[in-house]
Amino acid sequence: MSQQNDIRHLREKSRNPGGRPPKFKTPVDLWNACEEYFQWCDQHPLMEVDFRGKDATEVLLPHPRPYTLTGLCLWLSVNEKFWRELREAKREDDNEFSPVITRVEQIIYTNKFEGAAVGFFNANIIARDLGLADKRDISAQVNDQRKSVDELFPPTSELIGEEEEPDGEADK
Repeated sequence: MSQQNDIRHLREKSRNPGGRPPKFKTPVDLWNACEEYFQWCDQHPLMEVDFRGKDATEVLLPHPRPYTLTGLCLWLSVNEKFWRELREAKREDDNEFSPVITRVEQIIYTNKFEGAAVGFFNANIIARDLGLADKRDISAQVNDQRKSVDELFPPTSELIGEEEEPDGEADK
């Protein structure tokens, strides 16, 4: 058997005959894993280095870590496509995960929104991420009264008070 066939044989042998086993067997398993992520975020704030006082003493200032879907997916060792498919419930047996998915996304949204509202997170970045763009209707009525060049710049004779004479009469 060639080396390529050996590899193919090993791959086929190692595959689960029913497809890949589910990452989370029950919604409770998914919920528990998500709660671990939220707890980890709360227990591991982002640290800002600052210098205080006349001696510029180094101080570490803790800032809350925002919950993110990307961070959650990294924590769960899944990609965002997996999360979207679970949310869309393409398979009938995944419908039981819908309440957990909805709840987790609401928690992430609320964490970001409230954090931005009190100034913990950059409000502009969070607003864009949450789809809360500040849409302003900037409209103005343009009154298009265009003037010709002659109207804008009258002949120089009008400016100095001379009357224009017909062609050739000024030379007499």
